[in-house]
Amino acid sequence: MTLDVRGSLKNTKLSKNPLVVFEELFSNAIDAFLIRKSIDANSGPLGVELVVEIEPKDLLGDLEDLSITCKDNGSGFADDQAEAFLTKDTSYKDDLLIPGIGQCKGSGRIQYFHHFSQMMILSGFERDFVRYKRTLAFSEGQKQIDYGQFRSTPDEDVEIGSTITLRGLRDNVRNRIFGNKPLSHIFTAKVLKNHLLVSAMRRLVSLSQELGEFDVQIKVAVLDKNGARSEQTESLRFDDIPDLTTSCCVRVHEIDSSTRLKTPTFHALTLSHYKLTAQDYDLPSNYLALCAKSSPAKSITSRYLRSKTLQNRPLDGNYHVIMVEGRLLDDSVNEQRDDFDIPEKLQDNDLFEQSRISLEQIYEAIDDVINEFVAPPDWSKDEIIKNVSAKFGISEAMLTETDTRIRFGDTPTTVAKRVLGKYQDTAISETAKIFDLKEAILSVDPSSDEFREKINEIAWRHTSTLRSIDMANLSQLVVRRAAIVEVLSLACNRLLRVQESKQRVRRNDEKIIHSIFFPMRKDSTQVTDHDIWLLSEEYQYFQYIASDVPLANIAWEDGGTLFEDDIDSALTALMAKNETENAGKRPDIAIFGKEGAAIIIEFKSPGVSLDDHVADLMEYSQLLAAKSRGRLKQFYGYLIGNTINQNRLRGYKRFPNGKGYFGTEAVVEHNTSNPLGELYSEILFYDEIVKRATDRLSVFKKRLSAANPYEAHL
Repeated sequence: MTLDVRGSLKNTKLSKNPLVVFEELFSNAIDAFLIRKSIDANSGPLGVELVVEIEPKDLLGDLEDLSITCKDNGSGFADDQAEAFLTKDTSYKDDLLIPGIGQCKGSGRIQYFHHFSQMMILSGFERDFVRYKRTLAFSEGQKQIDYGQFRSTPDEDVEIGSTITLRGLRDNVRNRIFGNKPLSHIFTAKVLKNHLLVSAMRRLVSLSQELGEFDVQIKVAVLDKNGARSEQTESLRFDDIPDLTTSCCVRVHEIDSSTRLKTPTFHALTLSHYKLTAQDYDLPSNYLALCAKSSPAKSITSRYLRSKTLQNRPLDGNYHVIMVEGRLLDDSVNEQRDDFDIPEKLQDNDLFEQSRISLEQIYEAIDDVINEFVAPPDWSKDEIIKNVSAKFGISEAMLTETDTRIRFGDTPTTVAKRVLGKYQDTAISETAKIFDLKEAILSVDPSSDEFREKINEIAWRHTSTLRSIDMANLSQLVVRRAAIVEVLSLACNRLLRVQESKQRVRRNDEKIIHSIFFPMRKDSTQVTDHDIWLLSEEYQYFQYIASDVPLANIAWEDGGTLFEDDIDSALTALMAKNETENAGKRPDIAIFGKEGAAIIIEFKSPGVSLDDHVADLMEYSQLLAAKSRGRLKQFYGYLIGNTINQNRLRGYKRFPNGKGYFGTEAVVEHNTSNPLGELYSEILFYDEIVKRATDRLSVFKKRLSAANPYEAHL
């Protein structure tokens, strides 16, 4: 019998589980005890001692080294056990037919060699009523371990059981698995106790009668760089094992390769739920996992508890441990037992291979059950759905269509992102299929029947994707615009963090609000992504938008410029005449259309009285009309702020809803009284701008909420 250590390290990957060695040592200790118990029913309860020693690795003490010793009262390394230890793909334990023993292929011990450079075994066993001591020493210079390297001698004083010691943590493991964290912070007695409690919980519960009043002693000794030694001790005992709170079974159906529909063939999964009171158990977090052979192999905690806060604190006074088990998972676990060889989703090519089950299908089967386990009594899925509909216009029909499930910890935003993402994935997939069909058409003879079939196929395919693509685009538009409206509302009320007042720093509220509508000192030749729709949907389609930039260079459709060359100096003179601090100022935003219309937008900081600036709109209009060579005749002016003295307004009427004012006035050249155009102006409040934008968004949300979005267009 020979174990090829070097070959095993090459063929078995390093586990991503940082405590895999502890799990493996403890699991093997339980197996060894069950073997002894099957031979000697009076062997007493399970006893295990785990000792961790941490000491400086170098003279500076910046790195720490680690050694682990596991002592058990199991069967020891008798001949059969020694031979199995040297056989990587072994069926030894499978053939024992001992209830509760861990089925394995013998690859778990390879993690010993991945993690540590040295291993020592001291074992006592009994054969023909004679006790023997058996030892083995291994160091990383050895390529393999032969059966002859075990040393066996009769020894009546040796204790039945095994002691395995691992030393010399490998540098690549330190870097890849533990990073820069000190080992003394990771391997504490409390951490190890809690980890073994959770990781071995299923076996400890199911084997409670066989293991008896077991006692697992955990000791950690740390020697720091100054030579000071500290020790920690914890015990994991029979009384620490919680009762099973609830358990249930679910079915995961296979998918038919031709129809992509569920088949009658299914795999059963068992969900075991344990509630551990925070008063009695000081756990670091809740723990949910997919298990293989009664041991966790893949954490799924973050799927159901979506924030670190939910993951790390008790829920309704309890920590939750949920284990998902089944033959499907046992058969699919990877060799290093830190994940499963199951695809996330079934792709088209998977259905013609072996895979007919995906993790997506497993989650579909267990999602609702787990959500019921962890959700507190006062949590309401209906409330989340209501908020998603109100905020983003996403209906229950859309949730059903995209198979989006609401889980505890979800927010309206996270749900909207999932729905939007699924619509986008569908649109991309369907668009790719259309492209493939178009490519196929190129190779078809137009005179053949196949050509007509391809044309019909692409037509139907395109028709079927219109709704998905439209829904994805519309959902994205609603989500983005809802965010912009919320930012504008916060900015108008000076609630953004950048608006927090600081001493001796001039407020820039007007600049912030201005930039939400359109970036400052840019024009539409430089910027295509803006939000001028906040004021009016149609303005974003005008030919040219300028935001506080020189106007002299604006080109017109005949190849010339829109304004006379002195337009910017004339603006400077106009503002300098009115107020010294406004010298060089231009309209905050000016929008021009080739049909001869100009939109002038002026923002005022919250608290600045709008009535002091009503005349600005007319002066801008007169100057733009005079300098545009007669091209601009219709002007729309907007003066926006939040404060006004109504007694100083002249020529304006209040809107019927009382939210702002409007007026119309001729634009004339005062020296000659020649008419230059017409100015329609509005005085608006920021709150009303937010309300108008929100009302327009509600139209899109209604379309998204309709059972068939195209009905909303009719």
